[in-house]
Amino acid sequence: MEAFDALLRDALLVTAAIALPVLAVAAAVGTLVAVVQAATQVQEQTLTLLPKIVAVGGMVALFGAFAMRLLAGLFERALAAIPSLIGGS
Repeated sequence: MEAFDALLRDALLVTAAIALPVLAVAAAVGTLVAVVQAATQVQEQTLTLLPKIVAVGGMVALFGAFAMRLLAGLFERALAAIPSLIGGS
């Protein structure tokens, strides 16, 4: 059970490490666009979507290799934990 708990904790940490920077950039860009829209009184819905897509795409392009290394490490730890998960020790 300890191996499962450790693997679950690692999975949650990897998920947070991958998702939080991308979500933070998307939120910052959304806030910036909202401020610009409020200042210029231009309320176009498509105007908020394009900058977010570009920002998130840029983050994925820049940090995609880092995220894949994290996921590969998690996969290796999961494979190594299989005997202890099945054996129950």
